[in-house]
Amino acid sequence: MAKIIVDAFGGDNAPLEVIRGCSRAVKELGVEIILTGSSKKIKKCAADNAVSLSGMKIVHTDDVFDIHDEPRDIIRSGKNTSLALGLSLLAEGKGDAFVCAGSTGALVMGSAFIVKRIKGIKRVAPSPLLPAEKGCFMLLDAGANVECRPEMLLQFAVMGSAYMEKVMGVKRPKVALLNIGAEETKGRDLEIEAYKLLSGSDVNFVGNIEARDLPKGEVNIVVTDGFTGNVALKLYEGMGSFISKKMKWLYSGKGKIGALFSLGKIKEFRKQMDYKEVGGSVLLGVKKPVIKAHGSSDATAFFNAVRQAKKCAERNYIGEIEKYVSKHSLSSEE
Repeated sequence: MAKIIVDAFGGDNAPLEVIRGCSRAVKELGVEIILTGSSKKIKKCAADNAVSLSGMKIVHTDDVFDIHDEPRDIIRSGKNTSLALGLSLLAEGKGDAFVCAGSTGALVMGSAFIVKRIKGIKRVAPSPLLPAEKGCFMLLDAGANVECRPEMLLQFAVMGSAYMEKVMGVKRPKVALLNIGAEETKGRDLEIEAYKLLSGSDVNFVGNIEARDLPKGEVNIVVTDGFTGNVALKLYEGMGSFISKKMKWLYSGKGKIGALFSLGKIKEFRKQMDYKEVGGSVLLGVKKPVIKAHGSSDATAFFNAVRQAKKCAERNYIGEIEKYVSKHSLSSEE
């Protein structure tokens, strides 16, 4: 039985939505949950809202990492917070994966210095799965590493390939490099050199991809530096919100009659675009599975984040990354 550690006080809706999602996960996924945070507050919240804590163990701490604190504080003044405690339990082998909806920066920093990076991997990369016309694709880095070297983009491609194949079941996932044109001579020195490295690697590299082609879903993994990746991510999220609002407007008033005939497709589209259905963003490059849930996650999102963590723990994508790095000596100098 997989043991999933969850920060009970990470995110905007903690702890209620956290324990609701975890309670459902215990019943439906057959996992054991370890909650980190104030035992008194968790038990009171569960009692007040009739949420069962069966199948859940609480490891107590009163401290919570504030979203406004400096990320580096997680390994200093924040070492007793529910976030840091969860990472420490994971590092000690007390659980198989960790889920948190708290500070992304602190989670990346804590994962790198508490759980530790995979040998040979120099950067931890947040790697969200984004919806597309044909399923979804993984974007990495989505914001942690603003400045990257070409070999780091190759490492991102290797890690993303291992995850998509082992966890998502995609055979020979297609990797593309985010760029301003399809030609291999396009882009900055970073993209030009990364193109050469990717072309000579074992990953299934299919060339450059322009941002306008991301929603088509023709590739499974898109690699870029963290600055570019975060801009692409925020634009993608913003356009998703824009489209959702426009759909509500389109089917308001007299449009409601037309909506009746399209209700099934509308629901299917909204589900496809909903981050809650994915669960969270895996932090690739860490020795053990760490899932960053969306800050505004509700019970459904936490349930899916735990489901994602369970799959990560069971399918050993980390072993595939370690194998590849060892075989190809992908380690890069700081």
